Order: sequence, then C-alpha cells, then structure tokens
Amino acid sequence: MAFNSKPKKPISSSQSRLCTTLFFIVLFTIPALFLLHTPTTVSLCSTFSGHHVNPFSGDLLIAKFAWNRLPFDEFHPPPIPLKIAVFSRKWPIGTTPGGMERHAYTLHTALSRRGHEIHVFTSPPPYGDVQDLKNSHGSPTGSSPYIHCHEGEPGKWRYNKAWEQFVEENQREPFDVVHSESVALPHWLARNLQNLAVSWHGIALESLQSDIFQDLTRKPTEPMSPAFNKSVQMAIPKILNEIRFFKNYAHHVAISDSCGEMLRDVYQIPDKRVHVILNGVDEDDFGEDSQLGNVFRSRIGIPKNASLVLGVAGRLVKDKGHPLLHEAFSRFVMKNPDVYLIVAGSGPWENRYRDLGHRVFVVGSLSPSELRGFYNAIDVFVNPTLRPQGLDLTLMEAMMSGKPVMASRFPSIKGTIVVDDEFGYMFSPNVESLMESLELVVKDGAKRLAQRGKACMRYAVSMFTARKMALAYERLFLCIKNDTFCTYA
Repeated sequence: MAFNSKPKKPISSSQSRLCTTLFFIVLFTIPALFLLHTPTTVSLCSTFSGHHVNPFSGDLLIAKFAWNRLPFDEFHPPPIPLKIAVFSRKWPIGTTPGGMERHAYTLHTALSRRGHEIHVFTSPPPYGDVQDLKNSHGSPTGSSPYIHCHEGEPGKWRYNKAWEQFVEENQREPFDVVHSESVALPHWLARNLQNLAVSWHGIALESLQSDIFQDLTRKPTEPMSPAFNKSVQMAIPKILNEIRFFKNYAHHVAISDSCGEMLRDVYQIPDKRVHVILNGVDEDDFGEDSQLGNVFRSRIGIPKNASLVLGVAGRLVKDKGHPLLHEAFSRFVMKNPDVYLIVAGSGPWENRYRDLGHRVFVVGSLSPSELRGFYNAIDVFVNPTLRPQGLDLTLMEAMMSGKPVMASRFPSIKGTIVVDDEFGYMFSPNVESLMESLELVVKDGAKRLAQRGKACMRYAVSMFTARKMALAYERLFLCIKNDTFCTYA
C-alpha cells in the first residue's frame, strides 16, 4: 500500500481564527435563533391582546410576561415616594435625541410627576450648559429630575466621574433604587448594589444577529467588508463576557418578551431577576388627527390623488434597513405610480432617497410636534430594521397615531408589537419579502388600512403609553425597596 508522504499545508492563524469564529456562530446564534422563534409567548399574547384579561396574582418577580399588561393604580399616589438614581450616558437635549435617551427622559419625567425624587447622572451636554439641558424640556429650576452632569468633554460619558457624584449624593441621603440604562454603570461598580435595576436596550448576542442580517443585504458582486469580519470576531468574546458578568447585576429589565427569554435561557439569569417592561411613548405627543395629517401632506406637496402614502422615520443608516426599503420602493413605484414615500430623518441614505425622484419626500429630522403631523399624514408606517435588538419607539408612535405598521419579522417585534395580524404586515429582512408586503398593502387599500390602524391604536393605548411604562417601573422599584410590594393580587 502506498502512502502519500506529501506534507500538509499548515493552517494560518487567520484561518484558525475564522474557523473558531464560525464555530461559535453556529454554537450560539443558531440555537438562539431557534429559541427566539419558538412561540413561547403566543398563549400570553392571545390572552392579553383580546378584550378579556386573564387575571394574574402572586409574586410579580416570577412573571415572565410584560408588566405593561397588568393594570396598576394610576389614580392614587405611590404608597411611598422613592429616591431614584439614574445612570444614563446622555440626557436628551435638542429636538432629535436617540431612542435610549428619549426612553430615559420619558420614563423618569413620568416617575417624577408621580412624586418620586429623580437624580440623573449623565455626561455634559454637547452644547450649552446644564441649565440649558434642563430648560430644553421645560423643567422648572430646582425640581426633579435633578440633572448631575459630570466634568469633562461635552457628550462623552465618564462613568467613574458620574460614580463619584453618585457616591457623594448617596452619602448625603441613600438612594432607594439605582437604575442603569444598559451598561452606563459597569458591572464591577454595580456588583455590590442590591437595589440596582439595569434596562437592556440591546445585548451582544442580538447585535451579532444584526451584523449577520446586514451582511445578507450585500449584493453577490459586492465583497465582504473587512469591518464585518472584525465585528464578528470581536462579538464572540463579548457575548461570552456578557454571559459571565450579567449575573453581577441584581435585577435586569428586558424591553421585549424575546429579550427576556434570551436573558433567562441563554444568559442564564434566574427568573426572579429578569423582568419584562416595554418602552412607552408620551400619549400626549401622539394621537389621531386627520386634519393635522392633511396639513402636513399639503405643506410638503403630496398630491391629493395619491393612492397610498408610506412613511419611514429614524436614523437613515444601514442597520435600520434602508438598503432594503430603498431598493424595494425603487422597484415598487415603477408599477404603482400613485404611491408616495415620506422619509423623516437624517443620515447617509438621505441623498439616496432624494435620487429616487418626485415620489419620495425627504423631510429631515422632525421635532415631536412635527412627528405628530408626519404620522397622521401617512397610510402605513414602514420599519425595515435589520436590528433584532430593542424595539424602535417609532413603531409605538405610529400605532398610537392610529396607523398600521410594516416591520421586519424579528422575535422582538413579532412577540411584542405586531402580536396580531390585524396590526399590520411582517416581512423577512430581504427585498423580495418586503415587495410582497407592499403588494398586500396596495391590495388592502386605504379603507382597510384605516381599520387596521384603529386596532393598532387600541392596542398601543393599552400597552405603550408612558403612563403604563412608568407604573410598571414604579412597582418594580417599590418591590426592590421592599419585597412586600412584590405580591400582586
């Protein structure tokens, strides 16, 4: 028998790293995707989305559904006022803050109105001074929320400086609860805080999925980005580190049902330390107003004979899915000349949308008051996001305004937002699937879309208001302060 004695070509270190990366992608991502697509929340959604609510009683800390589904007493003040510390990398200033800052502001302003004493530890504003930051939202001088901006470069978060301010204030009068927006407060500082709750607006495993979906939008002739390779290689150690250090946080708040499942089942956080509380939007800022919508249409030049007006809002960047919508609409409008698209936001894709011609209206970033007009001017809201993590507030704002939605079929959206087919249309994150959904929208027509929008508004008002969110957080914070508040009856 002859043996081939030719020496084997050694494996390079880069090939070895790639093999390791692919191994971990298979190890973590595929089981996670399977887990997230398992319909564990279907019974809850069907139970709570109807007209009757299955009563819940017992220990709130073991509830695996969103606390927003429970009725809390909003007509009476809280049993005890709390002193709450908030760590947030930024506090909103100006008209177009990011989603996390908007969430933090909406939540803690609502809690402050409930009588709680709120202290926000954050970075210096990018312009102006601290008083400008406070006055930009009409907060009276010397009232809660109290804004503590640490020293340093404007807009740059320095947790160590914020921690020093917190320690000083905590020594003066101890805080009842500490709330960290994501990893604003690192785990090595937070590990000894038993009264800590951290809200997760995205975790590393979901970010890895986002990288994968973004690369899938790449055309066959387009080379793979070196940045993608680097991002994927860095993601695996980050996921492993998260799984190891997340246990150091006393309480975790997931902002979607699927994130709650992932924290419990993949990150192995005990059930009693994971709580699902959905984000909310200010119900006073968004609502149905057809007259305001007609004025908005007229102002930007939408023809009165338009058969369908689509809308998209947010940052105009790749991970928000704009490569999908841009290509899909450019094809779709060729067969449907009476369809128009309003693009609200700014970013790299702004000029590309303008290049699509007169059926696309790019209106730039809008203030909350202008957004109300925008939502009322459209027939259906489109969110083609490639980010499985978190929940875009724009979906909630559109539904609150009585509009059906079109959204990427991700577990976070399917299990928390579009929990009923009546609320809109879901598509896989690719151009072909989005095109199919657009055809369904045209087939339904304006009257059917308006019916869907009514259903959306009813659900949004029951789930996504700032009041509902604040009451749920208040009950969690009371529970952290004193476990007698953990019993719900």
